[in-house]
Order: sequence, then C-alpha cells, then structure tokens
Amino acid sequence: MSQHQPVGVIGAGAWGTALAQMLASDGTPVLLWARKAEQVAELNAQRSNATYLPQVTLAPSITATADLSDLAGLTTILVVCPAQVMAQVLSGLPDGPRDLVLCAKGIEAGSGRLMAQVAKDCLPSAQIAVLSGPTFAREVAQGLPTAVTLACSGGEEQWQRLSPVIARAAFRPYYSPDVIGAEIGGAVKNVLAIACGVVEGLGLGENARAALIARGYAEMLRFGVARGARAETLSGLCGLGDLVLTCASTASRNYSLGRALGMGQSVAQALDGKASVAEGAHTAPVLAELAARDGLAMPIVDAVCRLLSGEAPAAKVVSALLARPLKAELGAGGGSIA
Repeated sequence: MSQHQPVGVIGAGAWGTALAQMLASDGTPVLLWARKAEQVAELNAQRSNATYLPQVTLAPSITATADLSDLAGLTTILVVCPAQVMAQVLSGLPDGPRDLVLCAKGIEAGSGRLMAQVAKDCLPSAQIAVLSGPTFAREVAQGLPTAVTLACSGGEEQWQRLSPVIARAAFRPYYSPDVIGAEIGGAVKNVLAIACGVVEGLGLGENARAALIARGYAEMLRFGVARGARAETLSGLCGLGDLVLTCASTASRNYSLGRALGMGQSVAQALDGKASVAEGAHTAPVLAELAARDGLAMPIVDAVCRLLSGEAPAAKVVSALLARPLKAELGAGGGSIA
C-alpha cells in the first residue's frame, strides 16, 4: 500500500488528467474531480479519458469523483479547470488551510484578475502556488522529461513542503517566489501562440514566426514588469520557455486556433467541435484592455483581438503589423526591450 499522502486534482481535461497520471506514477493516491458524472464513470470503469487524453491508460491509484467535497480534507490540491470558470468551481470547495496549486493559465474576463487572486478571493485560508512551464499534456502523461516553474506565495517554506509532493523522476519543478511573473507568462503566451498560428496559416514562413516570438516576448516582458513580475522569471521556463513551445506546434490549442484563422476560417468554425479550451481567445481582450489602461503598447495582442472580434481578416491584421513605424529594437538606454 502507498505511504504517500493523497493529492487532489480539480479538472479532468487533458492537462488535469495528465497531471493526475504523473502524480500517480509512483503509487500516490490521486482524487481527480470531473464535472460530468458520465466522465467520472469512464475514468473509474474504463481507466481512460477518451475525449481529452485518448490512448492513455490511467494509473490504478487515480480515483475520479464528481463531488468537490470529497477533496475538502486534502492538504494539496492542483486546480486545472479553465481560467474562466475557476471562480465558479472553487466556490464549491470548502475553505481550509491547504496548498492550492494553480495550473490554469489565463486572466479572468470582466474582472482582470489573475488566477492567484481569484483563488485567494474564493478560498482565503489557502496558500497559493502556481505551476507553469513548457508542457504538453500527452508528453507529461507518457512520462517524458518535463521541467516547470513552481512559484510559491509562501516562499521557500511552501516550496520545501510542495516540491516533494509534485516532483517525479521525469517531472522537475524549479522554485520561484514570483507568482505574478509565472501567471503573466502563462497567460500572455497563449495570446501570442494564436498570432504565431496565424503566421503559419498564412504561409509566411519561419523567419516571420521567429520575429513574432521575439517581439511577442518583448510585449510579455513589458506587461509583466509593469505589473510587478521579475524579468528573470519571464526569461525562464514559465515565460520564454513556454512561449517557444506553444508557438511552434499544432499540439497547442491556441496555435491551432490561430492557424485555422490564418487559413481563412472564422472563429466559430475554428472552435467548432473542439473539446478543449483555447484560453488565449478569452485572455486576449482583457489583456489588451489592461495594457491600454496602463498605457502599454502591445501591438501583437491588439492584432489578435481585432482578428478574434472579426474586425479584420488575418492578412489585413498582419499587414497592419508590418506597416508599423520603424524603431530601435532596444530602449534608449540599450538595456531594455522596447
């Protein structure tokens, strides 16, 4: 029998299921919450998640439930539900002292809250951490080598408590105290991945995509630093690392959405029939609004918003970006990305 303390995972999409599988790889009991009773039945009886993570047989120590109160007594819970429903989901979990590890990437529409603030408002007794980095769910579920940032609001004390719970032989977390930076990196990269997909869909080539990643990173850095993030956090796994991964593969839902838009599909057509959420589509407008409120230039983010709103087709949006005034790459002092 396993001597490990049980861990909770809220959300049985591809990423939540993959994290549950990773945690259970050493026999740790994992309680996986899914919203739909029929999905719970499939997870428990068939040991599979055919909709979100097909061809993966779930570890025997994973148990699914549709009752959030079953997780109430757990001291560590990973929250992997989509960003836009996190407040609604967490409102069903009794408050209590525990480590709440946020694994969803986004900014709440309407309020502009990052996920750490959403979670703290819902469950004030919890200590918040953020897990973010370059991860594709299928590779994590298969046990392929992965490195992530684990940003802890409780500092090194929380890290010492959490890292042994989360780390596995092929899943390596790196400590950061910068929760804001980890959150902003994960949220902004989703929007930039849509833009990179558009470049692919339009057939503009690898040079254009590399340029967009570099200039997109400049926007991420500009926004993050203005919001209190550390520049070194955004240059690490949860910023630049995640950006590079997500902006170069159709395994990314956001990149796939942008690619479809670049190939001429409407937003409705591109999203039709997709089980998983392309979080960047929800994050883009609120990110653009926050940047405008702070007086920050984020032209790539603005371009994605125009495309998603139907204001202009992909080719026109990209042409407008290319027509922007010429300028120095670095700031006047030469030490910051402009």
